[in-house]
Amino acid sequence: MEAVKENFYATIDGLDTPVSRIFYGTAAPPYNTGGDGNAMLDRVMELGVNAFDCARVYGKAEASLGRWLATRDDREKIVILSKCGHPDPLGRRRVNAKAMQRDLTRSLAELGTTYIDIYLLHRDDPASPVSEVVETFNEMKAAGKIRLFGGSNWTHQRIEAANEYAYAHGLQPFSVSSPNFGLAEQIDDLWGGGCVTISGKDGAAGREYYRKTQIPVIAYSSLGRGLFSGRLSPDATKKQAAEVLDSYAMKGYYCAENLERVRRCGELAAQKGVTVPQIAMAWIFRRGLNMFAVVSTSSAERLQQNIEACGIELTEDECRYLNLEV
Repeated sequence: MEAVKENFYATIDGLDTPVSRIFYGTAAPPYNTGGDGNAMLDRVMELGVNAFDCARVYGKAEASLGRWLATRDDREKIVILSKCGHPDPLGRRRVNAKAMQRDLTRSLAELGTTYIDIYLLHRDDPASPVSEVVETFNEMKAAGKIRLFGGSNWTHQRIEAANEYAYAHGLQPFSVSSPNFGLAEQIDDLWGGGCVTISGKDGAAGREYYRKTQIPVIAYSSLGRGLFSGRLSPDATKKQAAEVLDSYAMKGYYCAENLERVRRCGELAAQKGVTVPQIAMAWIFRRGLNMFAVVSTSSAERLQQNIEACGIELTEDECRYLNLEV
């Protein structure tokens, strides 16, 4: 585990504390229902994960996380990521200065903190000018309310446009990105509203952009929402898979190609004496990206396995095999 620990933290420009390669996700019970998750959050920190993923739209997760923060005296060692600008219940886009500022005010109050380390726009609106977004983020940063910012579900082209505007006007650029990325190819937009993936063949240009720029990628749904949980048989029928996966995972990931990826993960896991999710998690850290992964679990043991997966070595041939390239 010590070898894993050495490489488990990374420096992100703009943050004073090293950041764990795993972000603990709060878009799940008990956090999003406002429950008490303090014991698990303390355990997360004990295991070495110091980064936490949240969003204004994750029910009562910010309030739950905020109550935990109030019990600790090490805020400066904790990295909080939250998100603004999610579409409203009617699907109307909210990528504008007014919505961003309103969401930030509410998030700071719920979290009980004076600043958010990483602040992301949860979705994009191509009709919204990047100038307004970049200037608003910079105002938040200048006020000391956020440390750095970026986009969740923003294409690399829009991020590049935002950063070109920032550089041209002497402003802080987007520093991080949070798309979907994992071994499973996403065959459909899970939630609608413009979710962005850099997985699969269609994501090749995005992956190349992030390899070249080394902008930190904070990937969500890297294990395919349970596809690589180890509970799904690669021979599962659609009906059988639906007993393991939720409707979103079925919509986004259930297909013959992904089941073959599950089979190959199982084969390699058996050879290496590890688990299927560990192989799938290790794969994303071997693709040349400045990678971080959001993990949601109620089990400290499973979180420990995800941490250990960051240190599992895979050869390039093994990575290609897992991704059906050979």
